[in-house]
Amino acid sequence: MKNIFDRQSPLSALIAALTVFGTAGIISGCTDSQAKPAKPNIVTKDSTKPGVVAKIGDVEVTEDELIGDARSDIYELKKREYDLKMDRLNKLMEEKLIGVEAKKANMPTEQFITEKVVGKLTVADSEFKAFVKEKKIPEDQLKEHPEYKQRITSYLENQKRGEKVQAYLANLTKKTPVEVYFKKPTMERVTIDIGDAPMLGKKDAKVQIVAFSEFQCPYCSRGAETMHAVAKKYGSKVAISFKHYPLPFHERATPASEMSLCVKKLGGDDKFWKFHDIAFKNQDKLDNDNLAKFAKDAGVDGAKAKECYDKGEFKEKIASDQAYGNKVGVRSTPTFFVNGQMVAGALPIEQFSEMIDEELDSKKN
Repeated sequence: MKNIFDRQSPLSALIAALTVFGTAGIISGCTDSQAKPAKPNIVTKDSTKPGVVAKIGDVEVTEDELIGDARSDIYELKKREYDLKMDRLNKLMEEKLIGVEAKKANMPTEQFITEKVVGKLTVADSEFKAFVKEKKIPEDQLKEHPEYKQRITSYLENQKRGEKVQAYLANLTKKTPVEVYFKKPTMERVTIDIGDAPMLGKKDAKVQIVAFSEFQCPYCSRGAETMHAVAKKYGSKVAISFKHYPLPFHERATPASEMSLCVKKLGGDDKFWKFHDIAFKNQDKLDNDNLAKFAKDAGVDGAKAKECYDKGEFKEKIASDQAYGNKVGVRSTPTFFVNGQMVAGALPIEQFSEMIDEELDSKKN
């Protein structure tokens, strides 16, 4: 079983591969020429037309065409660059702003931060247990690797340190804000037609989240848990809708989606979400008999749900959701749209919260 601390960079993976196979297996001998492989003839020029980024023969290539399906990946790269810059800016604020205060106290900056800003750091046992529960770290791993407790404790201590430093900087910059001349990247918004998709929340909620998901994908199960956490945290400020995007290699995903809509037909959105939760908790039991049982457990007539399912009443609806997902750029599950901004993958609630908080703040202005 992989543990949460296992990490391997692409470089270390390459080094490992070279170690196993030996460089002789890759470079079997020396030659006089060591010729480089041929490459397309590409020249860099300034564009003469707005929005045009390349020209292949006589055909002009636009920015939108170049980005295409990679829009989400490119946004993530830009966001990573922004985050790195902000991390560096925070470090410089520590050095330059807290450094002034340290100089007044005739202390080195790090000592001032440790003694005057942060103080004694302690991690309560309840905090440790809450972290383990939230991250779903197996108990057997903690017993097998007692050093994990120290690593987790150190992580939580660093988190607390960061919060205290940020609070101190917030106070120092209250009257004199730090000016930043680079902007946070934003994902291009896509208008999502929610239609009659099952919704958790209200249509007038300030933040609308649309999930393209399916019941057999393990990452979708994690995404569903995160969405419940979002709903609990934000209440009526957020509404979550579910659109079906069953992947072809998950044989029981489409049948589960069909049954879920039969449940919605018989019992409304409330019963759909109950079925939704039951199905995600039983991803290895999505055969027809269990789907009928799950429908009954969700609170609708099991026989009627089975009749609806056997007739294939919602086959076209599932296909329609899939086609619509393809149209708006969905390529994997789960994919979410937060007020039209795409979020691909089962990301932790912290990343959703960052987007949601920004959306809520923008509604105030």
